[in-house]
Amino acid sequence: MLPGVGRVDFLIEERLILEIDGRENHEGASERHRDLARDAAASRLGIETLRFDYAQVIHDWPSVQAAILAAVERTHDHR
Repeated sequence: MLPGVGRVDFLIEERLILEIDGRENHEGASERHRDLARDAAASRLGIETLRFDYAQVIHDWPSVQAAILAAVERTHDHR
């Protein structure tokens, strides 16, 4: 649990949040608003958030992996 953010799917080195968004919890406008507010709260803590959906993870893993690795590298550069 992160203050102001809540529970996250994955937290890497206290600097990067990975969220895998499923249709059931992230489909409507109010859910999207909640996600954006959580992302802004994480940013205030100095934590970057990457969001992917199930289809990206399953069908386009190379792009997901490249984005994660680039974000990890950026967070290391800013320490």
